[in-house]
Amino acid sequence: MNQAEIRALEIQCFPVAGVDEVGRGALFGEVVAAAVILPLDQLAMLENLGVTDSKKLSASRRENLDQAIRALAIACEIGIASVSEIDAMNILAASLLAMERAIAQLKPQPQHCLVDGNQKLRFQLIAPIPQTTVIKGDALCLSIAAASIVAKVWRDRRMVELAEVYRGYDLATNKGYGTAKHREAIAQIGYSEMHRRSFTLKKI
Repeated sequence: MNQAEIRALEIQCFPVAGVDEVGRGALFGEVVAAAVILPLDQLAMLENLGVTDSKKLSASRRENLDQAIRALAIACEIGIASVSEIDAMNILAASLLAMERAIAQLKPQPQHCLVDGNQKLRFQLIAPIPQTTVIKGDALCLSIAAASIVAKVWRDRRMVELAEVYRGYDLATNKGYGTAKHREAIAQIGYSEMHRRSFTLKKI
């Protein structure tokens, strides 16, 4: 889909939720998803503010945009899949579960979901909602980009908090991802209960 097709779908199927996840490739911590419904009359404003793929934004810019998105959104919710769920079911299934948990909390419920990537939601928790997957959706679709920002800010804050509990892994800096320093810490002090064993045992 291109941007014009996405915008037409957002208008035709309103309210539409953009859905994205963060933390899929991390060694530590939960996978976090966000689902965001944006008002049609605020899309241009959010675009002008610079809402785009969270990976292209600085941490401070994401923080500012997170506030703007939450202030303007019709609905904005977070969903989480735990480390134990990731290890039990695999990261893809856990990511899709986190996305569905975010959607399930939305009020109102969307008439359509735009999902980042190429994997469709399985709808194990709620009645199926029509959905469209969008490859590189966080760069093409404003509501998916908004979800990517909200999820990233929430998870980064969570990692900073957990860094005070699980010391020695440099979590406040690496946000749970497998940097050289993080891997060295695991080799020296071992895994914490929040490390994904299905990831770290294979990759370190």
